[in-house]
Amino acid sequence: MKKNLLRLGAVLGSLVIAMPALAQDLTFWSWRQEDKAVYEELIKTFEAANPGITVKLESFEAANYNTILSTALAGGTGPDLMMVRAFGGLEAIANGGYLMPISKDTVPALADFSPAAVAAETMRSDGKVYAVPFASQTQFVIYNKAIFDQNGLKEPQTWDEFIKLAEDLKAKGIIPFANGTATAWQNETIVGALVSSIYGRGFYDDLIAGKTDFNDPRYLDGLAKLKDISAYFPDGFIGLDYASAQQLFASGMAAMFAGGSYEIANFRAQNPDIQLGVFAAPGVKADDEKLVAIYFDGGYAANAKTAHPEAALKFLNFVASKDFGQVFANKLNNISTVPGVTFDDPLLGHVAELNQHSIPYLMLVHFRYGEPSGSVLLQGEVQKLLDNKATPAEIGKALTDGLATWYEPFKK
Repeated sequence: MKKNLLRLGAVLGSLVIAMPALAQDLTFWSWRQEDKAVYEELIKTFEAANPGITVKLESFEAANYNTILSTALAGGTGPDLMMVRAFGGLEAIANGGYLMPISKDTVPALADFSPAAVAAETMRSDGKVYAVPFASQTQFVIYNKAIFDQNGLKEPQTWDEFIKLAEDLKAKGIIPFANGTATAWQNETIVGALVSSIYGRGFYDDLIAGKTDFNDPRYLDGLAKLKDISAYFPDGFIGLDYASAQQLFASGMAAMFAGGSYEIANFRAQNPDIQLGVFAAPGVKADDEKLVAIYFDGGYAANAKTAHPEAALKFLNFVASKDFGQVFANKLNNISTVPGVTFDDPLLGHVAELNQHSIPYLMLVHFRYGEPSGSVLLQGEVQKLLDNKATPAEIGKALTDGLATWYEPFKK
């Protein structure tokens, strides 16, 4: 890893253009508090290759980050550089004129990024790119390999096998799933992680083509099966928050966690001895396509009003480089969007393989462009479903009716 960082510094050093004598101090905001140490290491590499530029990192709690950033930008006190969300989350910031547009002319490496990744950081109204994409995330089932091996358990191939697996774990006194629903955004996560293969690619394609809505029986079946498998969540899971659920899994008290690929590094940090495996939750039949839900997480952007635009662009070129992407993948255990990155970690390599059979993480990718957002609606409705306060049919109607206030295909 040190070789990667040295190589990164050497590559960047070869690109250095003479800088003004005055120091250029940049601020960089992030929602990844758990990744701060790695980012600070990367920043040191950047600073060494760019004398006269300093970057000060400040990290915030993910749940409050959007509000903090929006408020600061609107008040003229925002950072020079920042992590921004993708899709509708990006547009909420870019629409205000707060972000510097970029292109392959100002960030040449963008020409090699996948069109899907670049589209995630592109505003629909003007077609301009506003951030360098940094990661794709995958929603699936993460499991404790030692628990599976010790109990002779295998990855399930059908939904019935999935239920039986959970039942066998429960019978042995092992909590099958660590998940709780007290943290709202986790309620959206478990849908993508557990029942994407149930409602399937056909439903997704029809939905986006405007041929169906969330009253579709395929989607309702997914919600019904989510309700069924929640019987294997911890006792009192309705009141279990995200951090507590993470600790429950990392400690070895639970065998599985329905979540994202971003959890891998955190679980390993909490328990360096843990052995992890991942799989796509199955469909009803063994030959149903096993799907993971995938999305592009966000990007690195520059403030349109930064006092140091040239320095900010240097940083964006830095984060778009293959060597940065390689360190990002190896140190943060994430799937970098930078082309050509390979994975030292076999588990990340397996995640990349699972991504070959995926559909977009539905609400985040397609239904965050208006209010109420699909994410807000789904998160609240799943809580009702699992707390026995709503049926799948009632949720399908609530989602469709709520989105119909702004989503044209749902307007009758």
